Amino acid sequence: MKIILMTIGTISLGLGAVGIVLPILPTTPFILLSLACYMRSSDKLYHFVLSNKYLGPYVKDYVSGQGIPLKAKKRAIFLIWLTIGFSTVFVIDKILIRGMLLIIAGGVTAYIWTRKSAERNINEH
Repeated sequence: MKIILMTIGTISLGLGAVGIVLPILPTTPFILLSLACYMRSSDKLYHFVLSNKYLGPYVKDYVSGQGIPLKAKKRAIFLIWLTIGFSTVFVIDKILIRGMLLIIAGGVTAYIWTRKSAERNINEH
């Protein structure tokens, strides 16, 4: 099970890292997923992410209980709806799958928006 969690965590971490420079991918949710996987599989990787000068600022406030920076929330929600919206309009032709994607996007949006907001911005770290 540890190998599976480490694999999922590493893939998620890679996507989160790419999201720092590629605005299509939401960075914070991917890094949070990688932390959740590493928390159960590798203390070394978990601490690596938190202490990394590029990745850590995206999740330190959330992990410490301070919340998610408002800018990160807005960016993640915007990108979720941008990618899901594009998919439902231009890629997916089945109405049931479109509906499922919209429900998932709504659920993820509600989850992100209802998390505590950090006082400071991720760029202030």
